[in-house]
Amino acid sequence: MQYKLSHQTNNSKIQVQLPSSKSISNRLLLLNALSYSPFEIKNLSDSDDTQAMLKVLNSNSTTFDIGAAGTTMRFLTAFLSKIVGEWVITGSSRMKERPIKTLVDALNQLGAKIEYIEKEGYPPLRIFGSNLEGGDLELPGNVSSQYISALLMIAPTIENGLRLTLRGDIISRPYLEMTLALMKDFGVTSHWKGNVITVPEGQYQPKVVTAESDWSAASYWYEIAALNPDMEINLKGLKKISLQGDSNVKLMFEKLGVKTKFSQKGTILTNTGTKPSKFNYNFINEPDLAQTLAVTCCLLGVRFHFTGLQTLKIKETDRITALINELKKMGYILNSNNVDDLSWDGEKTAIDDEAIVINTYKDHRMAMAFAPAAVKFPNLVIDDPMVITKSYPNYWEDIAMAGIDKESVE
Repeated sequence: MQYKLSHQTNNSKIQVQLPSSKSISNRLLLLNALSYSPFEIKNLSDSDDTQAMLKVLNSNSTTFDIGAAGTTMRFLTAFLSKIVGEWVITGSSRMKERPIKTLVDALNQLGAKIEYIEKEGYPPLRIFGSNLEGGDLELPGNVSSQYISALLMIAPTIENGLRLTLRGDIISRPYLEMTLALMKDFGVTSHWKGNVITVPEGQYQPKVVTAESDWSAASYWYEIAALNPDMEINLKGLKKISLQGDSNVKLMFEKLGVKTKFSQKGTILTNTGTKPSKFNYNFINEPDLAQTLAVTCCLLGVRFHFTGLQTLKIKETDRITALINELKKMGYILNSNNVDDLSWDGEKTAIDDEAIVINTYKDHRMAMAFAPAAVKFPNLVIDDPMVITKSYPNYWEDIAMAGIDKESVE
């Protein structure tokens, strides 16, 4: 299925109830389980990833298919390795291409027994759960923060806790800080000094908790605000002081002419009409915002150079390649070292008047980052548009309030 998008000028004030953060929700679900909590989590995300996690934790099965839920795969691999029994965890075809060897090696070093069922280093996995023994462990700091968070969350429940040394540069640091802050809410205090994180053996305490709304989802509304000078957008449910590193989106878009005002009524976005000639940014801490910023900069005619993108190649798709391919269809010629950077120097090519079909590569953020381009490109088509349910199930209904309408094309 495809959605053909059209845009109607909308100068009105609009109000949006943002979805709950799946990053926070999935961590809270695991910590709830580890604390044997009787309490339900408030404002839990209804995203595919969170529903996959919830289904496994409430299941009586020993075999789990978590689809494309990367966070769920990493967190549950660690969780199941300490639950006595034999477990099998698998996922979508793309999930079977996403590496997990670093996490498996670390868990096996702690006494876990995890085997690869198909390809070495990748899901599906067979896990023989047992008691784990902690102590000292080393990992490269430039791997997915989900590997590290998975280890940190089970650390208090294993013998001797964990003293984790991260070698080299540490990427996605805010996600690790989020994990440790939520662990503290459940009664476990950690210590992070330099490249060493120490989590003592201990016991989580059950707690009534509420998940924040999602700053990553807010990024698409910042993009819409940047492209619609006369629109005022009120985003509900965001916290000014947030656990989410992606809350830095407000600072990025301030440079692109979007002003953020926090009030009791919500988070108000308005367009100041200013923009730079060039935007440079290191996304080492906020890689999930790169697609939104790349599309926005191109549409605004702002040259850019992004760095710190090394994790984009192992996300739902190779996001660097995907951005280059799809923005080229709009005439924007991007460059990359194909490792950790992406840039646009203003080079454009002519395009015809036929509909532009944006491939989403089964990646929710490709669909949501490109949809606002309907403001500039009539007859924009989004392929496989329902990939958005991975994190923002009501996305299409919500952006209709901004004048972006959809028509199903089979």
